[in-house]
Amino acid sequence: MTSKDVLSGLRSIDFQRLQQDFQNLDPNDPGVWPLAPRVAVFVFLFVATIAAAWWFDWSDQGILLEQREAEEQQLRQDWLGKKRLAVNLDEHKRQLAEIDRQFGALLKQLPNRAEMDSLLSDINQAGLGRGLLFELFKPGSDQVKEFYAEMPIEIRVTGGYHDLGEFASDVARMPRIVTLNNISLDAAAEGRLKLDAKATTYRYLDEEEVAQKRQAAKAAQGKK
Repeated sequence: MTSKDVLSGLRSIDFQRLQQDFQNLDPNDPGVWPLAPRVAVFVFLFVATIAAAWWFDWSDQGILLEQREAEEQQLRQDWLGKKRLAVNLDEHKRQLAEIDRQFGALLKQLPNRAEMDSLLSDINQAGLGRGLLFELFKPGSDQVKEFYAEMPIEIRVTGGYHDLGEFASDVARMPRIVTLNNISLDAAAEGRLKLDAKATTYRYLDEEEVAQKRQAAKAAQGKK
């Protein structure tokens, strides 16, 4: 249909008669209304019904549909993540077993409470074996952690430069874990050096200590 056809169709409409059709309408008897008012009322009621349905029902359903679509996407992502984990389950088990093995090997390097005295003696003997003179060897109180305890040891020794270096190497090579921290060197008499340091050694907690720690944690939570 061309624009000329549309214009000719508009010219053929009798707007004056159409206006008369909407005048003097009897609201109690719409059945006798002319065609144009009845069509207009029908269109109005149709549009009003659609609008009311959208306002009171369809809009909520649209929001609910968007929520369900978002939940579906999240469930898909969760499923894909679990699928990837399931595919790599054997590899995860192997890695977990390797971590347990490495952890066990590290744990074996920690002495228990009964072995601490021999470890302190080994540290002392490492210094004496290098001809060092201990001016201070003072173990501190245990600092309990998650599954192990730290014991700080204040050390002050005097000796030659090379002997002090060899002593530090001997401590680092011990089968048990011992670290030297806060190291300082000062000149001493007769050309010797004085080394101050804090040695820290570690031991694992026995079952009794672990049980006591758990009970203390439960008691602290109960007080809160």
